[in-house]
Amino acid sequence: MTTKELYDQYLITSMVAGFEPVEVEHAHGTTITGSDGKKYLDCFSGISVVNAGHGHPKVIAAAKAQMDKLVHCCTYVYYNPPAGKLAKRLAEITPGRLQKTFFGNSGAEAVEGAMRLAKQFTGKKELIALTQSFHGRTAGTLSVTGNYARKQRSGPYLSGIAWAPVPYTYRCPFKTSTPDDCAAACAEAIEDAIRGQTSGDVAAFISESVWGEGGILVPPDNYFKYAKAICDKHGILFICDEVQSGFGRCGKMFAIEHYGVEPDIMTTAKGIADGFPLGAFTARPDVAEAFKPGDHLSTFGGNPVSCAAALANVEVLLDEKLPENSAARGAQILKRLQAVKSPLIGEVRGKGLMIGVELVKDKAKTPAVAETKEVRRLCREAGVLVGAGGTFANVIRIQPPLVLTAAEADRICDVVSDAVGKVAGATK
Repeated sequence: MTTKELYDQYLITSMVAGFEPVEVEHAHGTTITGSDGKKYLDCFSGISVVNAGHGHPKVIAAAKAQMDKLVHCCTYVYYNPPAGKLAKRLAEITPGRLQKTFFGNSGAEAVEGAMRLAKQFTGKKELIALTQSFHGRTAGTLSVTGNYARKQRSGPYLSGIAWAPVPYTYRCPFKTSTPDDCAAACAEAIEDAIRGQTSGDVAAFISESVWGEGGILVPPDNYFKYAKAICDKHGILFICDEVQSGFGRCGKMFAIEHYGVEPDIMTTAKGIADGFPLGAFTARPDVAEAFKPGDHLSTFGGNPVSCAAALANVEVLLDEKLPENSAARGAQILKRLQAVKSPLIGEVRGKGLMIGVELVKDKAKTPAVAETKEVRRLCREAGVLVGAGGTFANVIRIQPPLVLTAAEADRICDVVSDAVGKVAGATK
């Protein structure tokens, strides 16, 4: 049987709108090789996961060495050295007073745990979340996800969730004239949500640093300063979701470092271990100590192999200056794509190598959904794998491994701009 036939017969795939017709044989660095021998420049990184590149030799070596020693013991029953070392390293590289970490297996598990910790610490039960956000696919994380397409047919969800708008400057809900005006208005909406949608029992405000699944939405410079001031005024914790934007993806180790605020709890996963499954949330010591015996646990969380890989991954990111390379290559791609003159391109935006190209049909900004799919197809045929998503399914997502070279960045721009040109020409 072919791999596709095995998938069709034995995997639950009915929730997938359509697979990319690529059977991955192996991958290295920025390159994926299909079983037919065709090579692709990977600009999606397994959904922003392999930040240090596919199969980085130092990460693989660390994982192999750990497998020879210990694969599993349960981090919360016995002392697991790689977990202790990784927690210390995270305390050193995360912003502000973040110090103590709980390890799980995924971003959704990290967000679930962070919400529970915030409630335990504050003694409050309500949460503020944002429209067009995405935090995971469990019942709890979907409850704070502001994306109808992700939530449909799965309710009811948790109660006690109040909503404020994302500062999506290209489509600002308040029709403001400047990014800062949009930031201020959307932050003020958090205050309105507290007053109008809650009982005043709010434990935390949760937000991504850059809204990934919403369409690579980059916040205006002052948004988080405004939002954090409102949270502090009401004694509300700030849970910063860095699952997709962390570990160098946005040009700094963590994207929130661009915005000059300190989270009270921060969630991470995806790029933490360069492809090995691991999730975490890290908190201030006083917040972390709110958990009491029996409050939380994870059987596989903090797996020794994944933690060893994560430790090596952090050192690779720092030694090879991959956040800096992300910033440089991201600026290169943004400059070139923002210079492309096409009626199909509504906006090109991003931080580091987390870039979105929003495609629209007209000046009314009607989402170009079919055109987005066609651009993605043409890019794939040209040997470049990009993502497609956003709230309106009209955003080309460019999120390659952070080891991307300048020449590879130029190739991405050539292929994407050529594909956009062909699709725009075909729709005239």
